[in-house]
Amino acid sequence: MTHPERPTAALEVHRPILLAPTHPAPAPAVQQSSAVQSVVLPDGRVVTGYSIAPAPAPIPAAPAARPISRTAVNIALTGVGFAGVCGGLALAATFIAALAALVHQLMILAAVIFGGSIAAMVFGPSRGGGGGTVVNIRKATFKRNHFHG
Repeated sequence: MTHPERPTAALEVHRPILLAPTHPAPAPAVQQSSAVQSVVLPDGRVVTGYSIAPAPAPIPAAPAARPISRTAVNIALTGVGFAGVCGGLALAATFIAALAALVHQLMILAAVIFGGSIAAMVFGPSRGGGGGTVVNIRKATFKRNHFHG
């Protein structure tokens, strides 16, 4: 399908042409260098590039370890568990101490807020009603620390 505004152009396809070698192919020669190598190909072209380091020798396998006894594993796990429990107990003790300090401060706050009104009720004058029995003593005598009414 062609577009009406676009002119169509013929496409040129370029394909590579193999050339026959002009001289006989020498044996591949490799220049020894620490970083760069050049190789002469059979058709006479020279390819230069960085050499690839050979793969390192494989690491020998570790000798088989002795089997660990079940008792040793249990002792190690007990130590790990004990360390975890000690941390938890320390945290619980810290929490209990903080809770006790909070209760103590709340008691002090209550005493400051309500202490004045409680003291006024205890030490203030009675407001009548059920305050107890009132006895008026007019001519009381005390002889030898005894009351004679």
